[in-house]
Parts: sequence; structure tokens; C-alpha cells
Amino acid sequence: MQNSRSQKFRNKYRIKSIRLQNWDYGWNAAYFVTICTHRRLFHFGDVTDGIMGLSHIGCLAWRFWYEIPYHFPFVNLGAFVVMPNHVHGIVVIDKSNDGCNGTGGGAVETRHCLVSIKTIGQNRCRNQGKNTLSSIIGSYKSVVSKYAHKINPDFAWQSRFYENIIRDDRSYDRISNYIDDNPLRWNGDKFYRTS
Repeated sequence: MQNSRSQKFRNKYRIKSIRLQNWDYGWNAAYFVTICTHRRLFHFGDVTDGIMGLSHIGCLAWRFWYEIPYHFPFVNLGAFVVMPNHVHGIVVIDKSNDGCNGTGGGAVETRHCLVSIKTIGQNRCRNQGKNTLSSIIGSYKSVVSKYAHKINPDFAWQSRFYENIIRDDRSYDRISNYIDDNPLRWNGDKFYRTS
């Protein structure tokens, strides 16, 4: 029986996009993002007494998140946390002041981890997927994977990520608090598992 969220393409079932069909994910907005590891395996460390202890791969996930604005200068970051098998973060796209309008500004387009191949502090415009949330998260996942594979060749991300468009200041504050308090509520988290 066919799943209502999937359809056939070239005789294979495909999952329909969970993204809003009438929304351009390159538009200026604040986005609440959750990215999980494949099969929700604990690659990033563990929570003990409400405190997240990062593994080496967890440190990579933390470090490269905070490098995103150096490579996508129209991005500001809000609250962020690395959990044992996922990360939560707020990505704010604000293209009003950086001059990047999706034309590329002479930069070479590449789908391979922009975050890892540019040095910190460079302020270049990108034309990777027209500077969308997906291109930002794809670059982040790529660079974490590249370096994580040197530590554990079996590291992998879930193929997609979850996002919510943050519509107002009240929601922004509520989500920020949720992210900040996530380690304290780990045992009740929907991504929690015992090993």
C-alpha cells in the first residue's frame, strides 16, 4: 500500500517534501533547525546530570556551526545546542545588508562543503542553491561529515533536516529557551534513546 506522503518516481517510492510549497527558503526569516544523526546514533557525546559532554565529533558539530556566518555573511545565528544524536539551532537569513542577491558575486559555485574550503573571515557572496536554508545546512552537514569520517568512518547524518519558520518574537524566545534547556530535559526528549 502506498504511503500518503510518498509517490512513485521512475518506479521507486519517493517521500514528498516536508517544506512549505509556497515559501522560498532563501527569504529573510528566522528558522528553527533540527538535524539528526543517521539512525539517531550517539555520535556527539552524552548528557550527564543535565550537562552535555561533547565527544570529538560533537566538538566538530559545535565548531562548524559557529563558522557558518563567516561563509554565509547574510546569516546570523541564534540559540544552538549539540545533543548526543542531533543539533538544534536558529538560523536567521538577513540578506538586506550584505549585497548578496544570489548572483554569486564571481564566486565559484560548488556543492562540496563551502564551510571547509574557505578561511574564516572571508566575506564572499555565494550562489549555491541561491543561498537557501538547504544550501546552508547542506554545507554544514558536509563539512562536519568530512572531518567526522576521520574519527569514525561510520558517522552519517539523517538525509533530511527539520525546520520551522519562526513567525514572531514570542516564538523566537520560546524556541531559544527550548534549545538552551534541551540538555536539562534530555530524558524526556523525543530524540532520546538509551544507547
